[in-house]
Amino acid sequence: MTVTDPERYEQAYAEQDDQDDEEQERVARRLRWARDRELRRPLSPQHLSTADLFTLGNAVCGFLAIYCTTTGVLIPHLTGVATSGDRRSAAAAVTLLLIGSMCDLFDGLVARKLRSSALGAELDNLADLISFGIAPAYFVVVWGMTAGGAHQRVSAGIAIMVLLAVVLRLARFSCTAARPGVFQGMPSPMGALTVISIVLLNPQFVLGAVGIVAVSALMVSQVEYPKPQGKLATATLVWIVVSMGCLAAWATGLPGGATLLQIGASLQVTLALMAPLMVIRRKVGDVRAKRAEARSATH
Repeated sequence: MTVTDPERYEQAYAEQDDQDDEEQERVARRLRWARDRELRRPLSPQHLSTADLFTLGNAVCGFLAIYCTTTGVLIPHLTGVATSGDRRSAAAAVTLLLIGSMCDLFDGLVARKLRSSALGAELDNLADLISFGIAPAYFVVVWGMTAGGAHQRVSAGIAIMVLLAVVLRLARFSCTAARPGVFQGMPSPMGALTVISIVLLNPQFVLGAVGIVAVSALMVSQVEYPKPQGKLATATLVWIVVSMGCLAAWATGLPGGATLLQIGASLQVTLALMAPLMVIRRKVGDVRAKRAEARSATH
């Protein structure tokens, strides 16, 4: 069977078309890679990314929480003016910190999905210092001043411990690299919300002070806490919304609102203490899996 010239030419043209299609596909693939790299490249310090807007929202929430605590709780206490808004102001301050923690959760997720800026890490540390360092420390000071007795100076000392723990926690986070998927030490948002939960439980001053000091120690410890990613991030978001509901019920005086607040605050403290067990459980599972692989390889 012989191949005629027209058939040979058609075969050559088909091969050339295939080569052109492959070349166009390679060019398109390179363009997509270049575009993805450009979109993920950090913006210059003169530009803010979408994630930075969440970070700035976190800082604003921290400042407003301090403002609500001052105008709604501290000033009425110092002036001796009885007001029914103390509970609502305290609930508003804690709710603002919960919203700040939500912004802190979202800014990391958005930064991983979209382009970040060169200011992102620095802005995040500064915002966390306001919302999860200064605000909870101030909350502790006000608690000591309104608790009665000679607790003002002691509460100021405990508040300084909380503030320094957050400062050291954030500095260490910027300078060291932990294992993937975990934080070294209790994260500052969890630490701040746990400190405030202890205050809301309104225990005896000595007992509450010991609990707050323990939380400060956990923030600067080497105990590993899981990062809120995937299902854990969704669970964290749901927990924040539920906590807001408990605070709203308590602030508006709904029946059972005080009980809901006590339950929510107790669960927050319990979760903060139990969270490292998730990392320990994962480590144990990894060790067992490696041992099983080693045994199967030897047999």
